[in-house]
Amino acid sequence: GEPLVLIHGSGQSIESMKHQIEYFADRYRVVVADSRAHGKSGMGAEQMTYRQMASDWAGLIEYLELGRVRLVGWSDGGNIGLLMGLLYPQMIDRVAVMGANMRPDTTAVYDWAVDWVARESQRVDDMLASGDTTRNWEAARQQMYLLRELPNISEDEMRRLEAPVLVMAGDRDIIREEHTVFMYQTLPRAHLAIFPGQTHFTPTTDPELFNATVARFMERPYTRPESKNFVLAEH
Repeated sequence: GEPLVLIHGSGQSIESMKHQIEYFADRYRVVVADSRAHGKSGMGAEQMTYRQMASDWAGLIEYLELGRVRLVGWSDGGNIGLLMGLLYPQMIDRVAVMGANMRPDTTAVYDWAVDWVARESQRVDDMLASGDTTRNWEAARQQMYLLRELPNISEDEMRRLEAPVLVMAGDRDIIREEHTVFMYQTLPRAHLAIFPGQTHFTPTTDPELFNATVARFMERPYTRPESKNFVLAEH
């Protein structure tokens, strides 16, 4: 089938997308990879960024000669997906993002999550300083930097993203629902899905709902119906 790229979130690996891999493999050529400093992938000496990770994915898409791809990104993977649409529009047919954000502060992310990232960042620094070897703490430090300092996608950039985007979140997500709605309203070609009774982790806690929503968006031509057109047509 057509290529479908799946990008996991922070601290995850392709294992986290197993429900999506299994579901979409019957109808697409599914392409997955561990992001740098995640899973089995290595990392550079410099601090990674989402834009650098988007460049990684662009390199993989080019290497595999995939042409234009559909892309599903969860959390950090959603941030990378948005940047793929911005920086490499020739490679992207459409994007579905779950729990993505444009900035890392409390205008976009709930206070409790920002506080957790700060505490976890300090814990990681402490473990590095102590010389602990029970975990790859340098990779964890780089991951915490992403959550604490990035992304930095501007409103102007979002308005320039031409590919259709499905913006998804749980109604009790890590990302504030008003920020999710703002993203949807800012994108020029977008659909919005806020899952009732769900969290940031819908791809694993309710994969049937998540996968069906993504499949519908991916398989149908993008349209943007307007309620006013129905009302005005009858009067």
